[in-house]
Formats: sequence, structure tokens, C-alpha cells
Amino acid sequence: MTASTFKNLALAFEEVTEQPHFEKTSFRVKKKIIATLDEKTLKASFKLTEIDQSVFCTFKPKQIYPATGAWGRQGWTIFELADLPTEIIQDALTLSYRNVAPKNLASKYEI
Repeated sequence: MTASTFKNLALAFEEVTEQPHFEKTSFRVKKKIIATLDEKTLKASFKLTEIDQSVFCTFKPKQIYPATGAWGRQGWTIFELADLPTEIIQDALTLSYRNVAPKNLASKYEI
């Protein structure tokens, strides 16, 4: 997956905007981050539930893993995008969006 493809997937969700976030790009709904993208390393992070984080990390533990420290314990999960199937990234984006977006927006996206 390329950075451009990732951006297109993230921006397809209703009311998502792209904004700088330190040295990364963030994707937000109602000013809350649903994902970040580090274009240099081609890594993205998503806000997942503890259960979803566990499932994704079990699937590809070398490419999907919790962020370090408290961020990881809060569900932030890093995905190394290069060799992951688009469907996995789309599922993670959808779950992250549903975890962060207001209920009226989140309910429009099912997995």
C-alpha cells in the first residue's frame, strides 16, 4: 500500500479531514484523530479497542503491534503498511473511525 492509497481510504469516511500532526499526517473526525500516517516509514496508527488490537496483532505480529507505553495500552496500534492487504487496512480504519466518531456518523459504517 502506498501513502496515497492510504490517504484516499482514510478520507473516504464522512467528515474526515487531513491535518499535520508533528512529523506525521493525521486523519480526524470532529477534531479527534482516527489515524496517523508516517509517510517516511509507511506506518499508520489506529485507535482500536483492546480486543480488536489483540486480534490484529495476533494476525501479523511483526507488522501490526501496539504503540509503546500508555498509547498502546489505550488501543493505539501501529500497522506497517507495505505488505498488508488493503482489506486489513480498510477494516482497521473502519474500526478506528467507529471508535472515535460521534455515534450518528459511526453507525453509518459496519464491518
